[in-house]
Order: sequence, then C-alpha cells, then structure tokens
Amino acid sequence: MRNFISRELFWYIVMGILTTLINFVTFYLLLYWWKFDFKIATSIAWIVSVLFAYITNKIIVFKSKTFNFGGMLKELLSFYSFRLLSYFIDIGLMIVLINYLHMNESYSKILVNILIIVINYIISKVYIFKRV
Repeated sequence: MRNFISRELFWYIVMGILTTLINFVTFYLLLYWWKFDFKIATSIAWIVSVLFAYITNKIIVFKSKTFNFGGMLKELLSFYSFRLLSYFIDIGLMIVLINYLHMNESYSKILVNILIIVINYIISKVYIFKRV
C-alpha cells in the first residue's frame, strides 16, 4: 500500500508542477505579452490548465479505468465542477490579493496556486477518481 500511495503522490506532484507551469506560462503570456486584464488572463489560463490536468490525472496519476461514455462523462463533469470551485477560489483570492492588498501579480499567483494544488489533490483523490 505504501508504494501505491508514494507512486500516486509522486505523479500528482509531477503533473501538478506541469499543470501549474502551463497555468503560469499562459497567464504571463496573456498578461504581459498580449496585455490582457489579469482576470481574463487567469480565466483563460485556468481553462487551458484544467484540460491538461484532467487528462493527466485520469491517465497517469489516478489510473482511472473508467472508459465507458457514462462513467467518463460523470468523471469529467465532477472534475470540471470541482475545478470550477477551485477557479472561483483562484480568481477571488487573486482579486483580493491584487486589488485590495496591493500584492504583486506574480507573488499572488504563486501563493494562490499552492493553495489550489492542495485543494485539488484532496478533491480528486476523495471524490473524482476514488477507487471503488
């Protein structure tokens, strides 16, 4: 059992780092290169990174064996529903940290993403890709 937990956690961390990297790169490109508002940049970065996260969490991290249409649809809807919750936490905290606490966008993004990674792991493990 220990090897299973270690393998899963290892891959979650690796895929989480890649997902976060995709989120950051998308955010920074939109914010600094194309001069999008930080709220729009955060939203688009979320969409791109959640798609990557679903695929990697399903196949690599939790090794979900659900491949029938109904099961995958339920899994996908659960994943996006919970990630939508994490999106609202993300955008809400970004607004508070930047607009009200006048924190730097980069520091805010890093701080918020650390919290989001922890929340998403717990939700994915317990609710979305749980082994039956």
